[in-house]
Amino acid sequence: MKAAFTEKKYMVTLIFVISLFLIWGVAMTMGDVLNKHFQNVLHVSKSQSGLVQFSVFGAYAVMGIPAGLFMKRFGYQRGVLLGLILFATGAFLFVPAANAESFTFFRFSLFILACGMATLETVAHPFVAALGPQATSDQRLNFAQAFNGVGTIIGPTVGGLFILSSSVVADLESVKQVYIIIGSIVLAVAVTFSLVKVPSISTAFDPHNAEDHLPAFDFQKEDAKPAPAVAPKRLFQHKHFVWAIVAQFFNVAAQGGTWAFFINYGHEKMGLSDENASYYFSISMVLMMIGRFAGTFLMRFVKPNILLAIFAAGNIIMCIVVAQGAGWISFIALLMINFFFSIMFPTIFSLGLKNLGQHTQQASSFIVMGVVGGAVFPPLMGLIANRDVASAYYLPIVCYAVIFLYGLKLYKSR
Repeated sequence: MKAAFTEKKYMVTLIFVISLFLIWGVAMTMGDVLNKHFQNVLHVSKSQSGLVQFSVFGAYAVMGIPAGLFMKRFGYQRGVLLGLILFATGAFLFVPAANAESFTFFRFSLFILACGMATLETVAHPFVAALGPQATSDQRLNFAQAFNGVGTIIGPTVGGLFILSSSVVADLESVKQVYIIIGSIVLAVAVTFSLVKVPSISTAFDPHNAEDHLPAFDFQKEDAKPAPAVAPKRLFQHKHFVWAIVAQFFNVAAQGGTWAFFINYGHEKMGLSDENASYYFSISMVLMMIGRFAGTFLMRFVKPNILLAIFAAGNIIMCIVVAQGAGWISFIALLMINFFFSIMFPTIFSLGLKNLGQHTQQASSFIVMGVVGGAVFPPLMGLIANRDVASAYYLPIVCYAVIFLYGLKLYKSR
């Protein structure tokens, strides 16, 4: 009998937590719109504008462990509330940053906002995984990430309409107004979630509840004897978890770099306006959302790790094509990177949390810290993009090679 997707008592909570994936998806891709806007208005170079991603993803390294400790001490619901409050605070700080016309102040505001995002990710992933049986945790996480994909479509669309549009004055007033609205929405969500009654949850990753957990006695034999006592593993003795951190680092490194210079690629290699390039960025996010829904379906027939390896191989090919700068062929490949990227974050996350028992919440913090890879790659790609934005797309190939190996072999839980 196949395990259920979730239980009825968790349905309302699951719907609400999934909505959080959409919220931070909007903020994540808005950062890539700001990357290009700051080049235009504040006159920073591509490598300097890559510091936008450094501020965002660097927050994950700072906030990962504190968010995990907070969640462990105060629970999932209060962890979500902390994340939403930090998120809203960072959004409202855009007002004084815009008034000061300071790139440094904007980066600080993004850092605070991203601390909220990091907290939400640290809490939401194990939260979703816990809202049902372990056997279907991969499906729930990919389903939730599909709605994160919806948010990533909204982000560049809003950015194109209200920030990069040719009908909008190229200044910081539009940025200020957009983030006031975002902060107000996030604050309203926090107030609403504080009123939601969350049912008690026993972690879906308790090894005593796992379907593949072996019993201490073999009742098939008459002379059954207790299995020898084995000391429980410490967290970092679980190699599949350690490799999940590494894979997530390279995964988000590739994502951060790819997204940071998408609009630059569209403008410089395809002759598109910044506004139109941002709309194509939205189309690439539609492909990512399609990939996540497709991935959720395919995992009913293909093992998650195998599908992860196949998609990583697909992106190695796409990056090679993009780097050639061969007109529409390369640009379509750039769009397709997001399709193959779609399942990587949630699948790596879920595989890394398998069979960790009481370590699950702490492990979530460390895997979220792996997101700091997104802070490292954009400035490096920016240095190459200053000369040729197409050639910069050779760098993510290294990242997808690591993910390919993780899906093929390094994912195994022993």
